[in-house]
Amino acid sequence: MSRTVRIIGAPTDYGANRRGVDMGPSAIRYAGLARQLASAGASCNDTGDMLAPLMEERENHDRDINARHLDAVREVNSRLGDEVAATLAAGETPLVLGGDHSVAIGSLAGSARAADIGVIWFDAHGDFNTPETSPSGNVHGMPLAAALGRGAFADMEWANAANLKEENVVLVGLRDLDDAEREAIRDSSVTAYTMSDIDARGLTAVVDEALDVAASSVDGIHVSLDLDWLDPHEAPGVGTPVRGGVTYREAHAAMELLAETDGRYGVLRSMELVEVNPILDERNKTAEMAAELAASALGKRIL
Repeated sequence: MSRTVRIIGAPTDYGANRRGVDMGPSAIRYAGLARQLASAGASCNDTGDMLAPLMEERENHDRDINARHLDAVREVNSRLGDEVAATLAAGETPLVLGGDHSVAIGSLAGSARAADIGVIWFDAHGDFNTPETSPSGNVHGMPLAAALGRGAFADMEWANAANLKEENVVLVGLRDLDDAEREAIRDSSVTAYTMSDIDARGLTAVVDEALDVAASSVDGIHVSLDLDWLDPHEAPGVGTPVRGGVTYREAHAAMELLAETDGRYGVLRSMELVEVNPILDERNKTAEMAAELAASALGKRIL
């Protein structure tokens, strides 16, 4: 399906505990993102990077809450939400390049501004912590909880503006959860598939079911792809690698299934690629993987 993809860079590292992820958008572009999108039949409209001041230029004013640099996270995500919403209003598909995973708060808010959306969260982690449960206070471990208005985020309209329904949120490939986070996911109405589920049932069966759940009774879906979803041998350039992730071909199979479903039903509304850290990468391998997977999600085929 022919479409115009608007690339929006969100070069933030406010939500992470390792520096370098703010250079992720540049690394993904350098890895040939525009060329990959063209090979998928998509037109590319790259609007560059949003302004995101360096962490050293910001103070953490939210000292009374266990969420580091929350003021900066709020400012960037509020502007990102506006940009994503404007992209959709212009008839283009937003592709957000992180930056750390906290940028998903803005992506979701913008995507949901004029539609009901479901969410598929490809990640090794649940990102389901809140300021009350987070061991680190790093917001990149909280964006899904924030968007769902859990914990302290219930009173933050900028964070939970997406008005998501837990029944349309699906996590795929979990393998590293904090204790309180694990309990919160179990007690919620989100659907969660671990790597053990993928081992037992096969990736395509899991993703096919995930698409059915996320797309049920909504206008479209948002796909959030954290590159640490892949095994570190495939994607070494991430800040929080966890052994036992999906392989190169499994990742492409998931994105190809997404594209196939989108081609039939037009369900893909917005997408983000996050947590590429070129400082930790090997010859830009992880950024290249991100660019390739975006192309597969948007329709690139082998034959």
